[in-house]
Amino acid sequence: MEVETREIRLKTKGQGDIKDITGLVESEIKGSGLQNGTVTVFVPGSTAAVTTMEYEPGLIKDIPLALEKIAPSGADYEHHKTWGDFNGSAHVRAALIGPSIVVPFTEGRLVLGTWQQIALLDFDTGPRDRRVVLQIMGVS
Repeated sequence: MEVETREIRLKTKGQGDIKDITGLVESEIKGSGLQNGTVTVFVPGSTAAVTTMEYEPGLIKDIPLALEKIAPSGADYEHHKTWGDFNGSAHVRAALIGPSIVVPFTEGRLVLGTWQQIALLDFDTGPRDRRVVLQIMGVS
């Protein structure tokens, strides 16, 4: 079993920006030379999340709308009193979705459903330079 750690860097707009990172993740798996195993996809930070979804225009609108109902951006969060940065909803949304996922791969390709992509969701109040850490474990 081999383990390789890689990193993807990308710019986000914040405010619920959703990026399809499937191709970037698969490219790093291919670059690792590993053929079969799993990849952990992790975003450091507490205002972004990683999940799978059907990356299509309707859901790119629906997900932020649903999260606005669950953790409204205009609500009065205790976090605001602590730091004064007014991104409490970003922290709540990121905590609900989570910072990582694990996806299997076979023959160097991610095992995903037909309409399933890996997505990075950035909930912070403005643009960010994000890192996504990949830990690729498998065999050649």
